[in-house]
Amino acid sequence: MTFNPNAQLDPSQVEDVRGGGGRLGGRGGMVAGGGLGGVVIVVLYLLLGGNLSGTGSQSGGLGGLGDLVNQTVDAQGVPDNTQLASDCKTGADANQRDDCRVLGYVNSVQAYWKGAFQAQGKTYVPAKTRFFTNQTETGCGTATTQVGPFYCPADRYIYIDLGFFEALRTQFGAQGGPFAEGYVIAHEYGHHVQDLMGALGGSSGQTGAQGQSVRVELQADCYAGVWANHAVETQFLQPLTAANIADALDAASAVGDDRIQKQTQGSVNPESWTHGSSAQRQHWFSVGYQGGQATQCDTFKGPI
Repeated sequence: MTFNPNAQLDPSQVEDVRGGGGRLGGRGGMVAGGGLGGVVIVVLYLLLGGNLSGTGSQSGGLGGLGDLVNQTVDAQGVPDNTQLASDCKTGADANQRDDCRVLGYVNSVQAYWKGAFQAQGKTYVPAKTRFFTNQTETGCGTATTQVGPFYCPADRYIYIDLGFFEALRTQFGAQGGPFAEGYVIAHEYGHHVQDLMGALGGSSGQTGAQGQSVRVELQADCYAGVWANHAVETQFLQPLTAANIADALDAASAVGDDRIQKQTQGSVNPESWTHGSSAQRQHWFSVGYQGGQATQCDTFKGPI
């Protein structure tokens, strides 16, 4: 994926609370404190869109973060974006650095939805993304690396440990590629759009291949496809290639409920699905990408 090298990145849309050694690009690789191994059951629920409610995470204090917090947050508890702002200024930086690239996707996705809301006479309320390492406190409880990327409606933040993208390839079997990252970010912002439109309520506990939880997730996949259709118009990205879209579809397939169940349990149980099958996720991303209209993403009516 190639960014417009002259695009101006906006680091204010991301809060960076990563610990020392947890940054990507130019710092000897990634250190994702604790890794993502051995947490498939949790990830199965949270991956690409769940929240921490009911998972045993507790809201409140920062717990055992200790020195990590001292390294990344100032005395007033404000994330330190100094390094991100210094390193990630243009699309040229996004073409060179992993964290700048994810920032670029955040900028592009929000630029698209701001314009789309304005075209409908509505106001888009931005959501920030927080980069973290190990764990961080959220409005939905204490998030750790193990939960994967997620959107918290309580504080309207997207949370992500950037080590997830490596796990997507090595543990979930995705082929990777930069636009797979774009799909993940756009999916999470799809949940924010749902939140702004009042479409997130009532999904908890309603599992199954045709259940409400799956429908919510598939609509977020469709919204990710809508953004992909318009990504170049945001002026952050250069024209997408067939390989870019293939990377997004491959990532969507990798996190299908059926595929994860087959890998971890050896069998598939559609009654317990929360995010949709690989085929469902690919289908709805394609619906959004090919049509380019959010109105085509109504996953709440009819079979999915």
